[in-house]
Amino acid sequence: MRPGPRDPARAQPPEPGTRPRAAHADPPTGRTPEPASRPDADAAVRRPAPEPSGPVPVAGPAGSPQADAARTGPGAAGRAASGRDTLARPDAPATDGAARPPQADAEAHTTARPGAGTAVRPKGHTAAGPGGGAAAGAGRSGGGGLRGRLEAAWVGRAVGCLLGKPVEKLPLEGIRALARAAGNWPLGDWFTARGVPPDLLAAHPWNRRSAPTSLAENIDGMPEDDDLNYPLLGLLLLQRHGKAFTTADVARLWLDELPAGRTFTAERVAYRNLLLGLEPPATATHHNPFREWIGALIRADVHGWTNPGDPAAAAAQAYRDAVLTHTGNGVYAALFVAAATAEAATGRADVHTALRTGLAAVPPRSRLAEAVRFGIRTAADEADFDVVVDRLHGRYGHYHWVHAVPNTALIAAALTHADGDFTHSVCRAVSGGWDTDSNGATAGALAGLLTGSPDRIPHRWTAPLKNRLATTVPGFDGIGFDTLAHLTAQEAARS
Repeated sequence: MRPGPRDPARAQPPEPGTRPRAAHADPPTGRTPEPASRPDADAAVRRPAPEPSGPVPVAGPAGSPQADAARTGPGAAGRAASGRDTLARPDAPATDGAARPPQADAEAHTTARPGAGTAVRPKGHTAAGPGGGAAAGAGRSGGGGLRGRLEAAWVGRAVGCLLGKPVEKLPLEGIRALARAAGNWPLGDWFTARGVPPDLLAAHPWNRRSAPTSLAENIDGMPEDDDLNYPLLGLLLLQRHGKAFTTADVARLWLDELPAGRTFTAERVAYRNLLLGLEPPATATHHNPFREWIGALIRADVHGWTNPGDPAAAAAQAYRDAVLTHTGNGVYAALFVAAATAEAATGRADVHTALRTGLAAVPPRSRLAEAVRFGIRTAADEADFDVVVDRLHGRYGHYHWVHAVPNTALIAAALTHADGDFTHSVCRAVSGGWDTDSNGATAGALAGLLTGSPDRIPHRWTAPLKNRLATTVPGFDGIGFDTLAHLTAQEAARS
């Protein structure tokens, strides 16, 4: 879950190269109030050559390139390019004409295919009863095949997110101290307050909104989190519009189905811009200092899940989703995750092949690509993951803790170092700090895919989830991960 911004129109970014003050506990509003740095300001330190304007096409079937809203801009040109009506009213206010940062918005060579008809939302789904849980539900998914892999991915995403929730916003030294005090370091199990000295808890308090549902002694099903809400919305998007959806379709879906109070940072600003009558790509640039943060990355999994073996199509879908809210490295992070996930979803790739495929979707001279390469190289060279994390923090610690660049590098490093092992993947991603729940979720989803089946994820992770997901996304509250796998497999099969 990302922190919510102040009024973004008045947010003042810190000076280039400075680190925002650490947030150890939620303020009275429940959200971290620090504004983001400008998308280009934090690159003042160690910026490589100017970034290209679009992603490198990844391997996959050739398709006719199509430009989406981020290439056309608002107005009639956008309608002509997208083939759909735009969102703005005839009397909508003009955009502020905000200039794009040097790392220009991505322009993907999309390979969208005509979508099938709209599917209904799930009805009559049930959560697991007593003694249920993801492992118990594995048999319903057949324990293998795409549906089994997808259930493992949904479960893995939930596990990693839940593991990271109680330590979100804590500094790295706090995470390490809390786990060590409980005899849980290197991290290998859920965080717990049992055995942790009161003075340490006072110095490094758990995330106050998450601790009641995410510490080992409190877990009872998967609680709501935006890291799971957005994959649900992505699934709903595909049910309604098919794989040829547009950015305008994403925007309409959000206005129809996403409670505004469940949005944060770049997504909240984009939501506000939609209500003001702006249309993509202005929704991502108008008074939006968070547009290179991690929000688009956490929406990317579903695009990889529904395009197994077609990373180009997955990246194209992720691009059309991402440009509603993000630019530059914020978009590139989504392309990386979508393409890597599509490769892993085949059931034939190992984690290193999947990461290479994801990296091929990112402009090679971008800061995001440099960070991912550094994370992978460092993880391959160092046996001690604490050393890997320290090197990452030393190199990228000047970024805000929700920025896409450091968090994507950490995800890639964690997955590389774990070499495909599920527990090591989620624990390394969370133990590295920064946006702990999002990093755990993304690493867990990819590592879950690679297991091939939820019954290959250790029981200590799956049992507390009870095959039950809480959400305010309409039609999904209480749904089981086995049902989600079935619905996702249906969308993957659509042509």
